[in-house]
Parts: sequence; structure tokens; C-alpha cells
Amino acid sequence: MTIRVRRLGMTAYLDTLERMRAFTLERQADPGGVDDELWLTEHPPVYTLGFAGRREHLHAPGDIPVVQTERGGQVTYHGPGQILAYPLLDLRRRRLGARELVCRLETGMIRCLAGCGIAAIRRPGAPGIYVERTSAAGPGGSTGEPVKIGSIGLKISRGFTWHGLSLNCRMDLTPFTRIDPCGYEGLEMTDVFKEAGTHFNANPIELGDRLAGELVAAIEG
Repeated sequence: MTIRVRRLGMTAYLDTLERMRAFTLERQADPGGVDDELWLTEHPPVYTLGFAGRREHLHAPGDIPVVQTERGGQVTYHGPGQILAYPLLDLRRRRLGARELVCRLETGMIRCLAGCGIAAIRRPGAPGIYVERTSAAGPGGSTGEPVKIGSIGLKISRGFTWHGLSLNCRMDLTPFTRIDPCGYEGLEMTDVFKEAGTHFNANPIELGDRLAGELVAAIEG
């Protein structure tokens, strides 16, 4: 069971969402007829809400569009310099459950970041990937809380997956301050460029290729 990697470049979020839905419907109509795929892309600025996302976590979207989706999770931001990886998988053929898939996606991100010199971690009960460092909390102190560098939000229907994960490469992080990222008030977001420093070339295309390789290896076990 191969995974075909597609590099889409910069794409509009709604266009990509419709393509994912159409691809999945085609697979559901003909199980086993189409191989799994992993799509890599970047999006222009957009906020997305999960199917149970609460609007109170969206404080000041301004002129950035907000899209309601069917994925899991709360609110997040996508923008240039962030890598989106969409695994379009047949979990029944792979004999994978949802929890194991999330674990493998996190493993792929952790391994990718390790290659950038970044030690990333999981947090129990909070899907995604974090960097364990002291984060600024303004004058007078610091939070000591891990900061988030990668997020996961999937949709699984009849054993097929769409939506996926995001990894912050080198981006404007300001829009995250206008929401409660992933539903967590005060959660600080970071990116590869900020954590790896100037010695690492945080290029979304190169990092996307590295991420794709690690994700495919992790999914295939």
C-alpha cells in the first residue's frame, strides 16, 4: 500500500477542502481502487473551526476569513510559511485506528523536527507537537509552559481520512494571538525558524519534503 505524495504549492483553503472531499467520496464509492495520498500545501491567511469549534475562541479575526469545517479540534490559523500535510488514507486497509494514526503523525513531526535540531514533545490529552521551553509572559515573569509548533485536526468517515496537520515553518505568528489556538487561552505558538535559529534554513519547500518523508515512514510503520 503505497502513499503518493503530491506537492500542491500555494492553494486556496476552500478549493483544497473541496478537492479532499471529492477525492474521499470517490474512494468510498470504489474502496481499494485508489492508493493513499499525502498532500503538501500552503494556504493564504484563513482561520478554520472544527465541527465542535466554539466561536468564543475566535476573538478578533479582522479581515482574515473564517471557515467552518468538519474536522476535529477547535480553532486554528493557516497562513504562508506554514506547511499543511493532508493524509488521505484508507485506515481499514492499513488496519489503523484513529488514536494510532494520530500517534504516528505526531511521531513523524517529532522526527522531522529532530532533524532541524528541535526537541519536540507530545502533551497528554492535547494532540499536536510542542517545544518545551520557557515562553515569555510579559513583564515580571514567564509561564514555563510548552509552546506549540504543530497541530492535528482530522476527519474520519467510513474508515477514510481527510484534513490533517500543520507545521509552522517560518511564518507571521501574530494571527494566532487573535484566537485561543486549539481552544487553549493564552497558548503560545512558535515556528521552526524561531526555535532552530538562523543556522537552519527554514524553507517550507525543503522542510515539507523532509516532513513528508517522515510522515510516510511513520504511517507505514
